[in-house]
Amino acid sequence: MKLSEVKSILANSTTIGFQLADGSFVPNHFHVTEVGKINKHFVDCGGTIRNENVVNFQLWNANDYDHRLHPEKLLNIIKLSEQVLGLEDLEVEVEYQSDTIGKFGLEFDGHNFLLTTKQTACLAQDQCGIPENKTKVRLSDLKEASCCTPGTNCC
Repeated sequence: MKLSEVKSILANSTTIGFQLADGSFVPNHFHVTEVGKINKHFVDCGGTIRNENVVNFQLWNANDYDHRLHPEKLLNIIKLSEQVLGLEDLEVEVEYQSDTIGKFGLEFDGHNFLLTTKQTACLAQDQCGIPENKTKVRLSDLKEASCCTPGTNCC
């Protein structure tokens, strides 16, 4: 989800909810402790130089049970971040603390923001010898090969 979509949703919302992939929710008293731009400049395993940019929201859960972040407050934080940091309309990534800091993608289901799982991947599969997925076949489905019958001299 791009930053412009988040802003549009917030402008038309009265509450903010973040739901994790397992169906549980980030507690209502969460804080957005950071809105920023992350630049990842790297070389992949195939030697290609890459540059990825995302807008990052960091959610934090404290013992401040009376705290409720309202959509207009988050929208103001985003607008300030755009001015000060020069944020562009990039994909939004969310950091949230569980056992360790998790990175999530962001979607919206019409009611809540959904923290979607992200996966690692090889970006240069064509250059580093990753084989294509092989078709799985059950041995019981294979017909007896005619080349290995007695008298065919296959062995």
